[in-house]
Amino acid sequence: MKTSVFDAANYIETPEDVVAYLNVVLEESGPAALIEAIGTVARSKGMTKISERTGLKREGLYRSLSEGGNPSFVTVCKVLEACGMRLEIAQAEDKGLTIA
Repeated sequence: MKTSVFDAANYIETPEDVVAYLNVVLEESGPAALIEAIGTVARSKGMTKISERTGLKREGLYRSLSEGGNPSFVTVCKVLEACGMRLEIAQAEDKGLTIA
């Protein structure tokens, strides 16, 4: 029997797939996992194409969006935009904190 390493990038095909994947990672994992997931989405779209759209070097994108990577917020936003996505803020459950 021949096996291969699972790569979610091979299964992300539609914008709905991207949204569902990133939301699951965001809800169930931490920030580091989200960065890796954004890297997975970028790979599913083609890292060369993402590099061209963002103006960032392909090698740098691989490095910053992989395990242990630490991309800037600007890089994250550029990559999401190049993938046809954007960040959106929603109100969380009330944790007893109020803004005066």
